[in-house]
Amino acid sequence: MSERKLKLALSVYGVGGPGQHSLWKDPRIPANASIDIDWYIARAKQAEAAKLDALFIVDSQFINATYPSHYLNRLEPLTLLSAVATHTTHLGLIGTLSSTYNSPFNVARRFASLDHISHGRAGWNVVTSFDTGTSRNYGLDEHLDYETRYGRALEHVEVVRGLWDSYEDDAFVADVEAGVFLDPEKLHALNHRGEHFRVDGPLNLSRSQQGQPVIFQAGVSEEGRNLAAHVAEGIYAPGEDYDSAVAYYADVKGRLAAVGRDWDDLVILVGATPVIGSTDAEAHRLAREIYESDNDFDRKLAAFGRAFGAYDFSVHDLDAPFPDLTEEAERGGRTRGGRILQRAREGGLTLRETVLEFTQYTPSPFIGTPETVADTIERWFFGRAADGLNLRLRTPDDIDAFTSEVVPLLQHRGIFRTEYEADTLRGNLGLRVPENRYARAPEPATAGV
Repeated sequence: MSERKLKLALSVYGVGGPGQHSLWKDPRIPANASIDIDWYIARAKQAEAAKLDALFIVDSQFINATYPSHYLNRLEPLTLLSAVATHTTHLGLIGTLSSTYNSPFNVARRFASLDHISHGRAGWNVVTSFDTGTSRNYGLDEHLDYETRYGRALEHVEVVRGLWDSYEDDAFVADVEAGVFLDPEKLHALNHRGEHFRVDGPLNLSRSQQGQPVIFQAGVSEEGRNLAAHVAEGIYAPGEDYDSAVAYYADVKGRLAAVGRDWDDLVILVGATPVIGSTDAEAHRLAREIYESDNDFDRKLAAFGRAFGAYDFSVHDLDAPFPDLTEEAERGGRTRGGRILQRAREGGLTLRETVLEFTQYTPSPFIGTPETVADTIERWFFGRAADGLNLRLRTPDDIDAFTSEVVPLLQHRGIFRTEYEADTLRGNLGLRVPENRYARAPEPATAGV
């Protein structure tokens, strides 16, 4: 048995997210799945029965009519996860909230509440938001630039963590005879004064049994990787191919020592879209069919604008050179937008050619029979391409197929758990409980006493 264990999270998209635009047409998916709490609870129970680590809920706060069906009508993450928490006992509950469009005090209180409701199973996926239209939903004329968003995010997380430490763990004495409920010396105001935030504190909520919610983050840019090295305890990483995943893993983990962190202080999960069949050929045929069901050029053109802050490409001639959207990429998804711009310039590509090149069929590495998929996962795990997977499984049947056919193989090989190791998300991810920054070190014992 390996001491290091594979981690598996489940990401669900209701009636269909990116790359799943036609999922709502599947008869196995209720038309109201994205707003049906009972549907989410059922998926969470599937995940927990298979001993998966967490349920992951993505979010964004800007839409237009071209967005994927799930984005158009979905529940707010923390409200959703609070309901799921009361129907599960071990499954981690990870929600997405933007550091750009939320105040630290509000975020700290909401996630600490989820952490208590779930008895220590909450996680925060920190995003900076790249849909520029979000700014107008918050009364701002334009989206913050890239460097400001990431600088704000770092300070935001630091403030939130400081607020989570407002109470030392033994602050509530609740001594009836002495008439003392709180030891006031163990309540601490943060009094933060920074570049982006001024927050006094303290937070009116104690720490949970896992100390603090687990911080997750996703980002492949230089700023994103540096933010991850400083604050992330879990990362959602790209997983297009093995070699690039190995390079990403080594680069991000290699940054930890410079900021005083250990290699195991961070768990990296790559995004995976497994497709399972009775033969490898059948699985690849199914994967191609899924792609073709979404292979509509007008839809792809609309979705292409997300990397440029929800830019509307329909105003351009498809057969003219790709437009110069450097400024839009800087304020949107700079890494992907910059890659698109560079390729279009170097190749002299038209708008049509660029869209087709970046949206062509690229099969997931995790396609095949259960044995083939398990072999691939094992190779990525031991090859240090990933500590685990963030599974994007389309339907309840797909979840069942993975958990009943692939998971047992991983368990038999000693890679994945057969029982939960702990009651908290930190415990199951193998992450340490953070010390309260205000707690006094215990006095050393006196010899001979």
